[in-house]
Amino acid sequence: MALYNEEEKSDDYLFKIVLIGDSAVGKSNLLARYARDEFYPNSKSTIGVEFQSQKMDIDGKEVKAQIWDTAGQERFRAVTSAYYRGAVGALLVYDISRRQTFDSIHRWLNELHTHSDMNVVIILVGNKSDLKDVREVSIAEGKALAEEEGLFFMETSALDSSNVTAAFQTVVKEIYNILSRKVMISQEYNNQDVPLVGSGKTLAFKEQGDEDSSVEQKKGCCSS
Repeated sequence: MALYNEEEKSDDYLFKIVLIGDSAVGKSNLLARYARDEFYPNSKSTIGVEFQSQKMDIDGKEVKAQIWDTAGQERFRAVTSAYYRGAVGALLVYDISRRQTFDSIHRWLNELHTHSDMNVVIILVGNKSDLKDVREVSIAEGKALAEEEGLFFMETSALDSSNVTAAFQTVVKEIYNILSRKVMISQEYNNQDVPLVGSGKTLAFKEQGDEDSSVEQKKGCCSS
């Protein structure tokens, strides 16, 4: 699930995360705000794919998130689909002030699952929460869709920074938690000299009683 960087110490992890969603929902500005604390009011549409790397410290280990910003325009879809492969996390973004971007969520989910691991950690992000006066998608609708699909959910604003860091960190920390649980289970079985049976079993993305009040997710969404 994680890629190790051989040039660095063995406890470093590299996670590939993709930003997906319709054009002009604010994916590039979310990444710019998170990676560089910048915002570009007149930013142009992404051409193809761009990426940034960010480091986080989790449980004393250095975790690197390689975040890929994919173009939302239809003409780039054939090119960007290849970049989903190997992704272990995704921010699926829509614009709360444009209903059509919310209506596209299922199409993006289908594309993501077609080209990536079905166990990818996904957070549904309703961006541009600062545009409350022209809101077309309610918070309740976003939560309901996230619960239906078993996703995390959060509303953000790249303009005023609301929840931007939290959205990215939610995905990275959950990937790390899943990986840590798998490693722990594997070590427990190895210490008992018992083969790891059912190692391909999908682990739940969230344990019971471990919900964060700022993040919505359907319980048991991904347990098999």
